[in-house]
This record gives sequence, C-alpha cells and structure tokens, in this order.
Amino acid sequence: MLPWKRVIRPLAAFLLAAVAVTAPAASGAQAAAAPSSGWNDFTCKPSAAHPRPVVLVHGTFGNSVDNWLGLAPYLKNRGYCVFSLDYGQLPGVPFFHGLGPVEKSAEQLDAYVDRVRAATGAAKVDVVGHSQGGMMPRYYLKFLGGAAEVNALIGIAPSNHGTTLSGLTALLPYFPGAEDLLGTATPALADQIAGSAFLTKLNAGGDTVPGVRYTVIATKYDQVVTPYRSAFLTGPNVRNVVLQDLCAVDLSEHLAIGLLDRIAFHEVANALDPARAKRTTCASVFS
Repeated sequence: MLPWKRVIRPLAAFLLAAVAVTAPAASGAQAAAAPSSGWNDFTCKPSAAHPRPVVLVHGTFGNSVDNWLGLAPYLKNRGYCVFSLDYGQLPGVPFFHGLGPVEKSAEQLDAYVDRVRAATGAAKVDVVGHSQGGMMPRYYLKFLGGAAEVNALIGIAPSNHGTTLSGLTALLPYFPGAEDLLGTATPALADQIAGSAFLTKLNAGGDTVPGVRYTVIATKYDQVVTPYRSAFLTGPNVRNVVLQDLCAVDLSEHLAIGLLDRIAFHEVANALDPARAKRTTCASVFS
C-alpha cells in the first residue's frame, strides 16, 4: 500500500481533470429558466431546410446552458430548432450535472427526445454531445430504442471508449477504497474509466447501430479523453475527424473544443447537413 501522502495528490488530480470536462457557472434555476439566446423554444417548428431539431447533450459537471453558450446560438442563427437538457443530477448537488449513472442519464435523454419530437412534430432529431454527452447517447441508441428516433449523433471529444486521464486512473487500484468511493460519489466518472463494466457493455458487439450517422470530432490536445483517439468509433456510417487536420494551428483542448471553437462548430454544421457541407478550414472561424 502506498503512503496516504502519495494517494491524495493523484486522486485529486484525477478529479480535477474530470472537472475540466465543463466549467459551468449558471445555477440550476438559471439552467431551467434562462431564455438561452433563443434556444429551448418549444414553439419552434423545424423548417424545410432543417427538418430535424437538434438536441444538445452537455458533458460531465456541465449543464444545459453553460455548455452551449457558443454552439446553441451558432446553430439557432443558422435556422435550426435547438434544445438542450440537464441530466445526471445528484441529490444535493446544484449546478453540476452529468454525475449520475450513465444508464439512468440515457433514460433521461430518451424522455427528453420524446418531448422534443412531440412539441416539434419531427419524426427524428439530431443529437450533438460534448464529452460524456457524446458517448451517453449511444446507450440510448443501442438499448432504449433511440435508433428509431435519431438521424445523426455528433460527438465532440466524446468519451466513447473511456479515458485513462493520462494514466491517472491506472493508479486507482493501488488505493484501497478509492475506486469504490469514486463510484458511489460520482457514478458517471467511474462509468467513463476505460475498461469499466458500463463501457464494456456499451461497446460489446460493435460501436454503432444501423440507421444512424455518426461523426466524432476530436482534438490532439485533449487532456481529459486520453488517448484522444479513444474517442473514435468504428463501424458503418462513421466519420472520425481530428480538429487539427482541419486547421493545424487550432490549439483547442477538451474544454475549448466544445465551448467556443468555431472551427469545430463549423464541422458540426457540416455533419448536421452534409448535403450543403462546406470545407472546414482555419478561415471557418469567421463564418
């Protein structure tokens, strides 16, 4: 057994790295009530040009507003009906969501998509998620009937095959009780450790389901989903994109790619409407 002085620092580093998934500031009340620059408008009716609503799924420690202050208006201004939900809430933990068991969070997404479809009259939606929000919908697609309700899933730095958090999670077995504590306090973090029982179930039999288009947008500088290529999916109707292949000087890491990177946003728009896609380059930051 390692001395406790050597236990605290790695475990703290692990938790801090996980917090980097998102950095929310709005309260739960704000997330529920904020007009959000025009998104979450349940009177919105999809246009002929954009017939499917877009559902945005935040990451671990995120919420339905703060994760999307960049991308939601970007898509709304391009004519999409845009919606976002809070999921994975833990009792007594305000502001920070995406912490509960991922399977239960997928059930919340299922119910929310049903609500969006009922309000808009759309048969299917497109889903865009950041970090856990790009991975968790795959459970909904695979096990909860989501494949019949979703046209495309676009993951921004998703934790599809878990993360080592640069090797920090490999230290957990050396600390008696640490992994159990992690799973009890924040089940979603434990579910996202590479090799977890949840991820083993999710990825068994293949990464994808028929009838859904998949896009993964990853960054070489991801310090949370590590190695960054663990975000990628394998299967039909999959497109894996490295942000730096689109713009070599883009230095966005795990947080920035989801919150403010307009090059990533441009590629999201391309994935939502591939028939009208325009090449994404460094100049796309101005589009």
